[in-house]
Amino acid sequence: MINHLSNKITLFIILLNFGLCPLLVPVSARLQRLHHQINNNGSLGFLVVGDWGRKGWYNQSQVAVQMGIIAEKLDIDFVVSTGDNFYDDGLTGVDDPAFDESFKYVYAAPSLQKQWYTVLGNHDYRGDVEAQLAPMLRERDSRWRCLRSFIVNTDIAELFFVDTTPFVNLYFDDPKDHKYDWRGILPREVYVTNLLKDLSLALSESKAKWKIVVGHHGIRTTGHHCDTPELVTHLLPLLEEYEVDFYMNGHDHCLEHVSCQDSKIRFLTSGAGSKAWLEANRPHESCGVKFFHHGQGFMSMKLTKNTARFVFYDVFGKALHRWKTSLKKLHTSI
Repeated sequence: MINHLSNKITLFIILLNFGLCPLLVPVSARLQRLHHQINNNGSLGFLVVGDWGRKGWYNQSQVAVQMGIIAEKLDIDFVVSTGDNFYDDGLTGVDDPAFDESFKYVYAAPSLQKQWYTVLGNHDYRGDVEAQLAPMLRERDSRWRCLRSFIVNTDIAELFFVDTTPFVNLYFDDPKDHKYDWRGILPREVYVTNLLKDLSLALSESKAKWKIVVGHHGIRTTGHHCDTPELVTHLLPLLEEYEVDFYMNGHDHCLEHVSCQDSKIRFLTSGAGSKAWLEANRPHESCGVKFFHHGQGFMSMKLTKNTARFVFYDVFGKALHRWKTSLKKLHTSI
């Protein structure tokens, strides 16, 4: 399965390098870059939540209340969503009331009236993807910013948002009864090849003190879905090469902090915005679990030029796991 995509991507890269398929492969473009002005205190703070859009059900509303409380305490700059924004099958269109019922009315706290930077999850691809990407949604709620892949630049960190769903073979080879909206994705191998090329260029040019990559699917995780093999094969090498500090994802409905002996990257799962599976995690053959929680919750991240601190919270706002490091310590951890 993995080799199926790997071989096709390799072939496209060879053809691109030799200029043999100019009519088949669209020209790669730089990822869109958004600049976010941070607070005057010289730090960057944000919340991370994923797998949430259930019209307030499955404790989504309770998690949102606690997010509002923590956001006010930390005076956050923005919110990051790790995808699966609207269950079960995305939005039906730009006028879908689920946008208000699952987003606007749920995250109503004054402290959450900040920019939301959002990636797509596999459930979002089961609906009208173009609706979630449409500028018209920003007219309904100006906080909403959803793109396929993009960069958020701040004075302290750069966040690289990656559209991970097209990497996963399962959705193409065995979609079962689900229908996916692949507009803008096909031919898939071209899309993935260009995305990797664009991300590689952006990471290589980054001068940010902190580099954070955000995607929906996990790379290293002990949750229900386990590692995503296609991301381990294609995405992880780029993150390693360009010394990314944190990879943040959803998909598994849990909270998790994973570190690996052969990697400086911290793998952080925040996919517990509503329905949780209450499953025990599974052992990982090459990585260690610093923290795992199978209930609902979210996480916060606070960065300065030299330090990073993140906290995982449960549905009651209780801090379950805290971790702090310095830039120097993280980069010399192996």
